[in-house]
Amino acid sequence: MNDTHRIQFEKPNIDELRQQYTVVDLHFHSHYSDGHNSVAAIAGKAYALGIGIAITDHNEIEGAIEIDRYPEVFSIPGIEVTSKEGTHVLIYFYHLESLKRFYRKDVKPHMGIDIMSSTALEMEDIIKRARKYKTIIVFPHPYCGTYTGICNSYFPEQRFQSILGLIDGVEVINSENMNKWNLRSALLGFNLDKGITGGSDGHRLPQMGKVVTYAPCKPTRKAFLDAIKQKQSRVIGKEIDIIRKVTSNSVKLRTNLKNYPDLVEKNLKYSYAVINSKSKTFKDNMKRSLNDRIKERRRKFTVL
Repeated sequence: MNDTHRIQFEKPNIDELRQQYTVVDLHFHSHYSDGHNSVAAIAGKAYALGIGIAITDHNEIEGAIEIDRYPEVFSIPGIEVTSKEGTHVLIYFYHLESLKRFYRKDVKPHMGIDIMSSTALEMEDIIKRARKYKTIIVFPHPYCGTYTGICNSYFPEQRFQSILGLIDGVEVINSENMNKWNLRSALLGFNLDKGITGGSDGHRLPQMGKVVTYAPCKPTRKAFLDAIKQKQSRVIGKEIDIIRKVTSNSVKLRTNLKNYPDLVEKNLKYSYAVINSKSKTFKDNMKRSLNDRIKERRRKFTVL
């Protein structure tokens, strides 16, 4: 597969993709963590779109278990675990029973004071524990405006490179992320020569399918996860607009104010990153406009 076509920053034509590929939104949250919607609503939306779905709640698996009860919807069992450092890692399981055992033995005993809190496990320990099961391990939003992406200052270069060698792939497009961070994540995906995934990271139904992972395989968990591992998957999608970003993050913030301060800090940092990015763009545009006006006046003066 040509690497230049594995990642596409454009609106997915799901109906067209479904004719040749298995299509899945690999990153979605339910009301069991910080999502807005019930699993029934999520299943209904996925069925209407004709895509598969992975409910990857934060440090929680009830959503992943519940959606498995909808045989008409193709689902991938998954979880988004928060490490001791505050960084996220996505773990996808070939078998639901393996996810249940992993959660019971390796996550629940090390939970923080709340669902959204960091666990007591360092990133390497989470990965080591996940490797006891048949899994695909992926770093979501590796570059982002907060410490939740693996590319942050908590991880010195040597440790960072070591950790990258332990995983199966990275999420190269995340609809809730900013374009500049997704571009850097996509570059990381190319350079690592590992599997790539993409997902909406949706917390509300309208976000579902904004970013999808697709592969030329049968709609089975084994076939799809194998395709990711074998670097046969592709990703297509775009970031949601700034207004929806603000709405989505405001909902998450209101829903989880009861959680410990790290979550509030995450949302505040994200908001600042968005605002600063927009401010810089505005300043750059103003500067460019002013320079163009000066050049135009000089040209007119020269002609006179």
